[in-house]
Amino acid sequence: MSDEARERLRLMREEALQGGGPERIAEQHKKGKLTARERVDLLLDEDSFMEVDPFVRHRSHDFGMEKKRVPGDGVVTGYGSVGGRPIALFAHDFTVFGGSLSETFAAKVCKIMDFALKMGMPIVGLNDSGGARIQEGVVSLGGYADIFLRNTLASGVVPQISAIMGPCAGGAVYSPAITDFIFMVQNTSYMYITGPSVVKTVTFEEVSHEELGGALTHNTKSGVAHFLAPNDAECLRMIRDLLAFLPANNMEAPPRLATTDDSRRMDPKLDEIVPKSSSKPYDMREVVKLVVDDGRFFEVQAGFARNLIVGLARLDGRTVGIVGNQPAVLAGVLDIDASTKGARFVRFCDCFNIPLVTFEDVPGFLPGKTQEYGGIIRHGAKLLYAYCEATVPKITVITRKAYGGAYDVMSSKHIRGDFNFAWPSAEIAVMGPEGAVEIVFRKEIEKAADKKAETERLIREYREKFANPFSAAERGYVDDVIEARETRPKLIDALRLAQSKRDSNPPRKHGNIPL
Repeated sequence: MSDEARERLRLMREEALQGGGPERIAEQHKKGKLTARERVDLLLDEDSFMEVDPFVRHRSHDFGMEKKRVPGDGVVTGYGSVGGRPIALFAHDFTVFGGSLSETFAAKVCKIMDFALKMGMPIVGLNDSGGARIQEGVVSLGGYADIFLRNTLASGVVPQISAIMGPCAGGAVYSPAITDFIFMVQNTSYMYITGPSVVKTVTFEEVSHEELGGALTHNTKSGVAHFLAPNDAECLRMIRDLLAFLPANNMEAPPRLATTDDSRRMDPKLDEIVPKSSSKPYDMREVVKLVVDDGRFFEVQAGFARNLIVGLARLDGRTVGIVGNQPAVLAGVLDIDASTKGARFVRFCDCFNIPLVTFEDVPGFLPGKTQEYGGIIRHGAKLLYAYCEATVPKITVITRKAYGGAYDVMSSKHIRGDFNFAWPSAEIAVMGPEGAVEIVFRKEIEKAADKKAETERLIREYREKFANPFSAAERGYVDDVIEARETRPKLIDALRLAQSKRDSNPPRKHGNIPL
């Protein structure tokens, strides 16, 4: 190679590394945001990034765009490793045309997505974009659709993770929406279909960017996002943590990590965690943390539908998906949001060979006009469908209440649960003792001289006969009644046995989940 050619290459690389230039990089930092390349460096293992298409430039000649042709064209794409395992990624560069998507921008993203699908590696997208590049018109819209198609084809084949690290509006929101997990950064990221100015014009509502589509809004109200990070650096660290739990693709098992946490460990605290009164709350997350490796629970959608907890953990070094009713919020009932949250997570775990561990304490589905008008029947059926469809190992622990149809839904034996355990505190029945007695013994109570005493007597009788785990255990609906402290070793033994599980669904193009 001649010195002239070498110098030309050096200058071109330097130009590509500068993005939109020092001034725009400074503006990015002033907003509390990292640049695209800084984000890539923080996400990936040191010196592992292999960039693709750094010299690509747009081909637009309208509106004077031919005079503004920046190498890379607003997106950094390539491959690297996280924890020594390969991933594909793209990072929008807001310093170049506001990170707006052009024809060549989309082609770069599609290229690495196609490669990732072929090679079976996760795809991570770091989004920070003003949307479609207006100067390119319908061509940029077509670019979005090309990406949406690849998101859809990759769904359930390789994990897809989106980080919203700046603006994400209009059609741009649908690529992240199709992916498996969405991270958002507090105060610097937002996503919505139409911005505050359009909302004001159409509906006369005045609303801020943050209130309409900020990180807190989507993590607590809409459920669109799964994780909330305080800044860019923490967001990227959380993505690294998430990837450590996941397999590279749907043909692999999740990675198993060495652990010093004894697989036979029993924790006496579990014996005391469920209150003697069935109406008193407790935190199901504490149960989970006392059982899993090193007490580490990577919770998903922690701020949304808090009456159901979902997340990832490890048992004896193996990744498991955790689903648990949360008695500390709405008594752990299933409602519309909780059902949808649970169904989405269960299906993700099933896609990627992650066993499901369900901790059950559910009094039923939330009643009322709001829920019925909102379609609780349809949404509740999503969770039922997801559990029925799942063929990964499924283990359930009933800690207290398992009432009515919600008992069936929460990975019961009847919908292909592999191992179903109950604590002595479990109450498995059509409904709670109080409600059951009022219905079954209404006439007897009305005739009684002391209605209160008679009601209390009947409740005691009902609880002794039905509101316990032994009636279900007699029929084999529960495989074993175990002491709470035994939960960790029992779950680990069950997971070991279930490693060789082979189950399948009837041949079909796909089922028709009640969306």
